Amino acid sequence: MTIAFKCPKCAQLCGFADHHAGKSATCTTCQQRFIIPSQSGEQAQKAEPDRGVPVPGFYREVFVRSWKTFVKPSSVTGLVFVAAAVTFKFFLRDADYSFPAPGGYVVHLPVGWIVTITAWGCLCWYYMEIIGGATIDEDELPEVEIGMGFEFVWNIIKSIYLFAVALIVAELPFVIAATALRKIGLEWPGLFRVFTLAGLLSFPMVILILTTTSQLWMVFRIDYIWAPIARAFRPYLVVAGLVVLAGVLQYLAIAYSQLSGSSRGVVGLHLAGHLGIQVVVIIAMRSIGLFYRHYGCYLTW
Repeated sequence: MTIAFKCPKCAQLCGFADHHAGKSATCTTCQQRFIIPSQSGEQAQKAEPDRGVPVPGFYREVFVRSWKTFVKPSSVTGLVFVAAAVTFKFFLRDADYSFPAPGGYVVHLPVGWIVTITAWGCLCWYYMEIIGGATIDEDELPEVEIGMGFEFVWNIIKSIYLFAVALIVAELPFVIAATALRKIGLEWPGLFRVFTLAGLLSFPMVILILTTTSQLWMVFRIDYIWAPIARAFRPYLVVAGLVVLAGVLQYLAIAYSQLSGSSRGVVGLHLAGHLGIQVVVIIAMRSIGLFYRHYGCYLTW
């Protein structure tokens, strides 16, 4: 059941699942924080954050309490959703059901591409849901309400687009810097990799901005990205490290097409590895939302 109410500052219509009642959240239009009322139509109360002191317990939330989210009954649906997306992507990524047609033509059915894009869209959408849930004091995995029909397609396209924008915004300045250094003759082994990793440092902050606001232009404000990082560098480094680790593990994971001729046991182990990587990804995404919850006093936006 959804609780519908108006933002106490800009009167934008907001909606949250009823189990969020009493928690704090942020209006995606004006960024006003408020307390979610218990019933639809009730007036939400403004929740002015403490702009001076971080909330303690960040590391415990990331490394201890995050594991508890996996064993809560309310998290089962989300885990099944992620497992299904990963399994479909694993087995059907390179599937090709093209067949010859009369006249010498070949009918191409890019099933693998369709499944891969859909699976990644579902995963990206759910990752942002995890981040958003962690920002509003949610200690279980969010419900799966991705929609159907055009809403489903739109959520997939939007999620992939936002992740792509976040990656480009994070990496582009460092790619330009590395290219410029090469142009003037300042080049050393591993230069591009070092700059790529440096760019990934800002990725969690960019995706956090895109998850908690509806204004795309905010990711181009250097102070919005780097000021909070500088003020809470150590905890943010933990967040960035988890995100980079999750990305590297997904990059190194072996695809089903590379296991041709392998036994079912070997295939099963690699599938289990893909599913295990998602545990790291979920903890990494949750850590981004927890950074917002614990160090929101440093967020200038």
